[in-house]
Amino acid sequence: MGFSPSHAVLRLVTGAYLINSGVSKLSLDEERAAALQGMAANAIPQVKQLPAATFGKALAAGEIALGGALVLPIVPTKLAGLGLTAFGTALVAVYAKTPGLTEADGIRPTQAGVAMAKDTWLAAIGVALVLNRKRRTVVKTVKKPKAS
Repeated sequence: MGFSPSHAVLRLVTGAYLINSGVSKLSLDEERAAALQGMAANAIPQVKQLPAATFGKALAAGEIALGGALVLPIVPTKLAGLGLTAFGTALVAVYAKTPGLTEADGIRPTQAGVAMAKDTWLAAIGVALVLNRKRRTVVKTVKKPKAS
């Protein structure tokens, strides 16, 4: 199974957060979906090719699916971590490329960018899950003393 006790908290809390976020986006109106699409287009221009309502539904479905993958113990940790890393990295790119969200240095958030800057934790948790290393038990072999 891909669900170790050491990562249970990371997976469950993050997964629940994403499921909740996705469910709340299922009822997006066209105006809010278009606003989210406009921000996403700063980092991923191809999203402009979708109708705003379709983008909103796809975003909601993606968040719910990723959240589900994180909370389901049958999904391997590295696989769930890769999905979370990709999603979190996309959010960081949106944050970095959307005008007005960062200070002049391009890193520190403005007041308007604080909410998006906090999403960096999603990428960080994803990387932590991908870098998961199983502990190996070292078995020492003891040489049997020679009989005299």
